[in-house]
Amino acid sequence: MSDELSKLDAPEGANKRKMRVGRGHASGKGKTSGRGMKGQKARKSGHVRAGFEGGQTPLQRRLAKRGFKNPFKKTFAEVNLNGLMRFDAGTTVDLAALRAKGLCKEPSDGVKVLGTGEITKAINVKVNRISKSAQAKIEKAGGKVELIKDREKWVRTGTRAQKRAAKTKA
Repeated sequence: MSDELSKLDAPEGANKRKMRVGRGHASGKGKTSGRGMKGQKARKSGHVRAGFEGGQTPLQRRLAKRGFKNPFKKTFAEVNLNGLMRFDAGTTVDLAALRAKGLCKEPSDGVKVLGTGEITKAINVKVNRISKSAQAKIEKAGGKVELIKDREKWVRTGTRAQKRAAKTKA
């Protein structure tokens, strides 16, 4: 085996010699060494960064900014009713149970149940959001729906107007 490995050669044209620039006219890359004539890019340190347009306002600054990414956006894992048919009758279905069954794989802020499909088992569902049709179908099958309340929005107390009002009363 080792005898065969030592005799291996690369296929024809696989290994190519590096072009040596600036080695005279006969080399094919002599004199200007493939940099052309004059100009910034012909110089030793003539590199320009990506997007540079010679001092002219670059394209990425000429165009208007577009779009917006909301840092407080909530994402909900969507589950259809036909997915809930995997659970036995009488079980409580929440985010942990859905993850265990592989229905919510990606990280999310909660679960929303959608009304696609039919449900025949009485299941207790504990989720953040639910469509009206899904809620009606679950309750018709004998199940219960419990909504998990979202966190209260923080409101600043003691605003300037409240402080002024307190001063005038005193």
